[in-house]
Amino acid sequence: MLNQIILVGRLIKDLEVKEGEDGSKYCIMSLAIPRSFKNAEGVYETDFVDCKTFSTVAENSAEYCKKGDIVGIKGRIQSQDGKLEIIAEKVTFLSSHKEGEE
Repeated sequence: MLNQIILVGRLIKDLEVKEGEDGSKYCIMSLAIPRSFKNAEGVYETDFVDCKTFSTVAENSAEYCKKGDIVGIKGRIQSQDGKLEIIAEKVTFLSSHKEGEE
């Protein structure tokens, strides 16, 4: 069996490290991922995906990634309380969105 997901998208907000009830550190990365095809109206739609990452990966991501940056995520899908969530095990910083760029 294989449970692996790879996503590349742009961060839609700055990351913030939070602490869980058990004391573990985590952050939620919200990615905007444009589709590679147009819909019936001729427009490219965008999917918005939340990914959770833990410990050192969460801390490094929050320190080095900002809103607008493009990141790659390698992780897995897991079921939590009947809902699917994406756990990012590795984050690759692909580009920075510098201030003043549009």
